[in-house]
Amino acid sequence: MQNETTKIAVLVAISTLVFLLMPVFLILYIRSYNRHKKNHFLEKQNMRQRFESEILQTRIEVQDQTMQSIATELHDNVGQLLSLTTLTLNSVNLNDAAKAKKKIENSLSLVNKSIKELRELAKLLHGEQLVENGIGHAIDQEINWLGKAGTYELQTNNKLLESEIVSPDKDLIILRLLQEIINNIIKHAHATHIEIDSYLENNALYLKVSENGIGFNTEEVKAKKSGMGLNSIYKRIEMINGKLALNSEPGKGTSIAIEIPYP
Repeated sequence: MQNETTKIAVLVAISTLVFLLMPVFLILYIRSYNRHKKNHFLEKQNMRQRFESEILQTRIEVQDQTMQSIATELHDNVGQLLSLTTLTLNSVNLNDAAKAKKKIENSLSLVNKSIKELRELAKLLHGEQLVENGIGHAIDQEINWLGKAGTYELQTNNKLLESEIVSPDKDLIILRLLQEIINNIIKHAHATHIEIDSYLENNALYLKVSENGIGFNTEEVKAKKSGMGLNSIYKRIEMINGKLALNSEPGKGTSIAIEIPYP
């Protein structure tokens, strides 16, 4: 009987203790949950702020790169057209009406071509406008600029021109990635041949760039993630959950393959 009484007393004591501790555990759990929820919210907020900051920085860099390209285009193309127009007009002999008319018509044609070129360039003064028609058109514009330099043999397959899917923030980052890769080739590769492929497949965007330049030791570059402008490329790809495959050997050129969830 005494054992039964003892068991009951112990059971009552345990039940009472559990009853008393339950609110404490509940309060601790709620506080922990709220703290975790708050930290998660702050983390998401910080990530969003970092993303927006990176987008702003990317927009500025894209615009700077575009302005450089526009300046080159004005000098090399529009400048030449206007110079040729001036030379043609200066050579007009009003005593020979037939030849004068032909030269004036040629001059008007050159002026109209210059105006058309300027209108096209004016559309590119803002970073957002570069990608407003889709990343395929923006990539095509970069390829056209690269081709006008006449320095490289280009082989391109831009299937993104066929796509109507857009993702403005990602498009801006992808364009900047291509610009940085091209800049690296121009500055470091000493290449003569460049291949650029871009396409969509299985909810992912693929951008592949390869060249026949001097190449480099990839293990050293991957370990450092710096030099040759690769640090910002890695950072931007990581920011949009992308993947990068870098292959290169000294004397055998370099290829970069980028995969990005899209849109």
